[in-house]
Amino acid sequence: MDFSTFQVQLNDALAAENGPNLAYLLRPTSPHGKDLVKEFRNPTRAFMNRYEGSMQAPWDEISIQYVLTCTHIAKRRPEDAYNEQSQLVSLFFRFFTENRGWTLPALFSILRDLRDLAFDVLFWVLTVSSILMIIQADFHAKYNGKKSECMEGAARIIAKAFGNCVTDRISPPDQSRKWGVYYIVGLVLKCYFRVQRISLSKNILRALEANQDLPPLSAFPRSHQVTFRYYLGMLSFLNEEYAKSEQELTLAFYHCHIGAHSNQERILTYLLPLRILKGHLPSEELMQRFPVLQEIFAPFIAAIRIGDISSYDKALEKWERKLLELNLWLTLEKARELCLRGLFRRVWVASQKATRIPISLFHSSLQISGIDVSQEEAECFVANMIYKGLMRGYISHEKQMVVLAMTNAFPRLADRPSPFALM
Repeated sequence: MDFSTFQVQLNDALAAENGPNLAYLLRPTSPHGKDLVKEFRNPTRAFMNRYEGSMQAPWDEISIQYVLTCTHIAKRRPEDAYNEQSQLVSLFFRFFTENRGWTLPALFSILRDLRDLAFDVLFWVLTVSSILMIIQADFHAKYNGKKSECMEGAARIIAKAFGNCVTDRISPPDQSRKWGVYYIVGLVLKCYFRVQRISLSKNILRALEANQDLPPLSAFPRSHQVTFRYYLGMLSFLNEEYAKSEQELTLAFYHCHIGAHSNQERILTYLLPLRILKGHLPSEELMQRFPVLQEIFAPFIAAIRIGDISSYDKALEKWERKLLELNLWLTLEKARELCLRGLFRRVWVASQKATRIPISLFHSSLQISGIDVSQEEAECFVANMIYKGLMRGYISHEKQMVVLAMTNAFPRLADRPSPFALM
């Protein structure tokens, strides 16, 4: 496909208001992108300016930007490609604000490409800075400072698209640009999470909450719902709002497409520890579907089932680095109390489910498990179990005896008060 044919097809897509075809034509990875790179070889902006006026504005400039973007991608110049794509997006906004929702597929496509190019720049800068760190520290500092520049810039540009969508007051409800709001919010949050500038997410969420005239979230495409709920759940998780996080991640998982295995795995990475903390252990069938998660979580689950504190501590030590990277170490460390409950329950069962058990027995069980503590510390462990609702009873400190309830001495984990309230 030559450049003139490309422009003709752009015109046809615009005249027919064919959003998906327009998105295809503006995608740098489409086959015609390579054809245009071959046609112009190494075009400059001065050379391409001769094509201004060949189409209705701003599409003459958009078609020129598309060629320049494709050229830089082919030449493996990610930063230049990102800059050209940024200008293409800005030009598209001029057209987008004057049209209805049929343009959303094209908007989604060019914003996704902008985000991907920002990712490429981030990867390139990380690679270059790691090389320069060995050669010269000054150059390393210069490149290292650019690590998040493009990603944050991409997030700002995408946030402008959010404003262009929510301000649509003219289009009919079924053709409104507002139907792109949650997809765009998902892209912005993904950019911030990628460069670990999560605090900036509050701005876009605050703007979303301020617009009360949006359709309900349940009316939006399922994929938009899942992405938004996932990031909302992640933000709540990082803010230690665990009850809200579990709710959002659960909805994201059950609404996620069954074929989107990697997305389901990403959601479960944070949902499983929250469910474990509440005493809901995943089934073997579920874990077999996600081998990566099974490798990480299986030792913890097995230790909780049999009350093996020593194995649990070894698993924490083995996976410490990975869990810290995922921000999961603290959550799984808190779940250690479930393992302790399992051990104390085995003591109760071995004592013929007696209602009076000497503290020395609980102390001995801890020592057998490899936990070297004094009897006073063992007494504190039992007191904590009772306080958190994992055991029912009281301690007679004078007689060094634990008096357990006649019925339901070890309540089902799912029946106890919410553990999140005690965190």
